Amino acid sequence: MSSTRSVRLVTVVLAPILAAGAAFMGGPPSAVAKEPVAAKTLAREAKRVDSVPTPKLKWYKCYGHAECDTVSLPRDYDRPSGAKVEVALLRVKARDQKRKIGTLFVNPGGPGGSAVGLAYVAPFIFSAGILNRFDIVGMDPRGTNFSDQVKCFPSARQQTRLFEDLSVPFPYTKAEERSFIRGAKRLGRACSTTGKPLSTAMSTAEVARDMDVVRRAVGDTERGYLGSSYGTYLGQVYANLFPDRFRAIALDGVLDPVAWAGTAATAGQPQTDRIRSADGAIKALLEILVRCDRVGGAQCSFATGDPVANFDLIAERLKRSPIVEVDPATGTEFRFGYADLVVVILGALYSPFGFDEIVSILSELIVITEPPAAVAVASTKTAPSAQAKALRRLQRSLAKAEQRAERIERRQPSYGFPYDNSLEAFAAVMCTDSVNPRHASAWPAAAAAADRRAKYFGRAWAWQSAWCASRTWTAKDEDAYRGPFNRATAAPVLVVGNLWDPATNYAGAVKAASLLPNSRLLSSDSWGHTAYGSSDCVNNAMEAYLLNQTLPAAGARCVGDIQPFETELEPPEESLQLLLRATSPVAGPANR
Repeated sequence: MSSTRSVRLVTVVLAPILAAGAAFMGGPPSAVAKEPVAAKTLAREAKRVDSVPTPKLKWYKCYGHAECDTVSLPRDYDRPSGAKVEVALLRVKARDQKRKIGTLFVNPGGPGGSAVGLAYVAPFIFSAGILNRFDIVGMDPRGTNFSDQVKCFPSARQQTRLFEDLSVPFPYTKAEERSFIRGAKRLGRACSTTGKPLSTAMSTAEVARDMDVVRRAVGDTERGYLGSSYGTYLGQVYANLFPDRFRAIALDGVLDPVAWAGTAATAGQPQTDRIRSADGAIKALLEILVRCDRVGGAQCSFATGDPVANFDLIAERLKRSPIVEVDPATGTEFRFGYADLVVVILGALYSPFGFDEIVSILSELIVITEPPAAVAVASTKTAPSAQAKALRRLQRSLAKAEQRAERIERRQPSYGFPYDNSLEAFAAVMCTDSVNPRHASAWPAAAAAADRRAKYFGRAWAWQSAWCASRTWTAKDEDAYRGPFNRATAAPVLVVGNLWDPATNYAGAVKAASLLPNSRLLSSDSWGHTAYGSSDCVNNAMEAYLLNQTLPAAGARCVGDIQPFETELEPPEESLQLLLRATSPVAGPANR
């Protein structure tokens, strides 16, 4: 792959995914309390946000069907009259204003995904019921996208040196590990110096406080919220900080909040390994390969032999010898190695239709990676041309996947800054939210152990927090939130978990629901990242909750409409899963 694509891939093998902050009193977070705390906003939090005057919004028409505005909010809520940060808002007004319930705030995850972008594409994703009864509002978190951006390097020129070190999706050779560690340290130090003071005020708790002030600004006494992926952590932090200030919070593709924030006992383990995304990814891939083996034939051409063994074979071949082709006319290099295989497959797993893409790619790779010696033994003149044809088909498949992402991105408002801060924004949220090992040199062993537990994906996910080593990332947010995550809430919380989610492990939804006393878990036997849009069952349950505050029955379970090798449908023009995939660091541009 090109170096540009590698830099884009590097910004997360974590998809859309995550965050939460440095502890109220500093030091390691305490264990989760056993008894739930009453459903009332604590006095210190009420003082922080309620001392901020309600902003006066002046919405203006933007991007055709939307309205935009910005608000100035305290950078530090302990100093409400001090320095400010500008936060961007976008609203799609309810179609039935006379019967409007209120505002539904949305967040697609990341961390660093654009809530403004998600609100903008709401008419293409959400049901008529939601669009009729809610104003859909996206607020880009501070430091990201259209809001004031964190900037860790003086210029794009100096930032480019960082990308030279982080030029692979994730490292697996000793040389790559040394380079990646050097880059991780460079990023951590830059964000802890040049990136200040904003880098010290980007924890999820600060975003939750911003949202509570904006809740007043839009005229809501209680907040409505739908969060996906990392956005589920934001929802959980809000629910625990402000347990009596929301009407409904729906969480889809849920993170284990304790694993995300970390504890004194888990501080020696990288945050991006603690959340067990890799375990969900390998579980989904192996199930697809097993089902592939079961159907075989024309439905699954990769099933000649054992698909699991074939995948292992391709991976080993690419480790030994990456695919490299140089276009003689332009000098452009196409390079596809082991790490590219892992993140491309992970990207495919984000989509409900990913099984088809996975089989297509693997069917080409099993041919392309066949050693020349084996071709010679076959004694056929067609074998080399078969490999060449397979390579062209692979390139077209990869290009098609990128075009799908770009098609969805074009639906979002765009901007053209020469300085791309997406990796810095992603890291600043993660690193101020969580505890991590002290030294970046701890990551190689941790990543190798993760790969032994969750083959292929363990290493890929673990490395995505290497910049958070506490010795080099010294920027702290003293008002970050580390728990508890088990506060009783005045209104119930809906927790939706997808059994085959490759980014937010289903176990995270189970854990979150077990912590929140007033919550209900809805399980979905569906594919891709998050569950909304996967079936009428999930859609109807989530919409009944958001519209009428009606919870699904205890133990409710839905089945996705798309099941590997059982469904032959064209991918939809738009879906929330495709949006999350397009805006994730795995498959989309760095700016999620």
